[in-house]
Amino acid sequence: MIRRNARLRREYLYRKSLEGKEREVYEKKRKIKQALQEGKPLPTELRNDEASLRQEIDLEDENTAEPTTHVDDEYAYAGEVDPKILLTTSRDPSSRLTQFVKELKIVFPNAQRMNRGGQVIAEIVESCRAHDFTDIIMVHEHRGEPDGLIVCHLPYGPTAYFGLMNVVTRHDIKDKKGLGTMSEAYPHLILNNFNTKLGMRTSNILKYLFPVPKPDSKRLITFANQQDYISFRHHVYEKQGGVKSIELKEVGPRFELRLYQIKLGTVDQVEAQNEWVIRPYMNSSRKRAAL
Repeated sequence: MIRRNARLRREYLYRKSLEGKEREVYEKKRKIKQALQEGKPLPTELRNDEASLRQEIDLEDENTAEPTTHVDDEYAYAGEVDPKILLTTSRDPSSRLTQFVKELKIVFPNAQRMNRGGQVIAEIVESCRAHDFTDIIMVHEHRGEPDGLIVCHLPYGPTAYFGLMNVVTRHDIKDKKGLGTMSEAYPHLILNNFNTKLGMRTSNILKYLFPVPKPDSKRLITFANQQDYISFRHHVYEKQGGVKSIELKEVGPRFELRLYQIKLGTVDQVEAQNEWVIRPYMNSSRKRAAL
């Protein structure tokens, strides 16, 4: 099994290394198509390759015209197969962290919670691969307060590292009458203000943790980005008097996330390449928004 995973990983990295070459060929073919459509002469640097590139253009269809990326391999079955998530914590979790993870288990459909015990990360990842888990979510704490969230997609990655702030569990909300019931229906997602390329990458990592909901689902989960801080909110709604009177109730928990690293690999791979890492100079200007 270890040799098989190593081979699959090498094959994935090889396909990823070909992306740059495929992108160059795609740009050349795009320039030829544009010149033919506008009736302009071909660029001089493409005249030697024009015959072979035009033959490739003639053989293309809708599926092969656009170049593929490693993202297509990572989330190839997203939307077709429901995600299967393992939830775990750091070793010897406090009672508050345990309670928070119990609530996260209901937030994420098809999630299973596991006590960490003495297991190392490599053993957890290997076991999840063997049992067809699609994601691992690990929650860390500092002095009894949850402060970190790791989302690892299997089998190739990516792995996103988030800082966790302002955690308010369902049990911390004092207005018990205003709380909605904890529904287990597949939720509708609201992803707000993820405009940049990194923002779209982050939204993909988060939204593929949830299966496709049914149209009549009355459960809403919101990820709202504001100045690189992602606010998580969980609501249910009821139509008391028809469509015009919708009552929205918070379910909980609520917290804020801040992305600080994305790795092109799983959480157990120390040698995995960094796709993006936050740097100290990124905090020097409010106008410099990463997401």
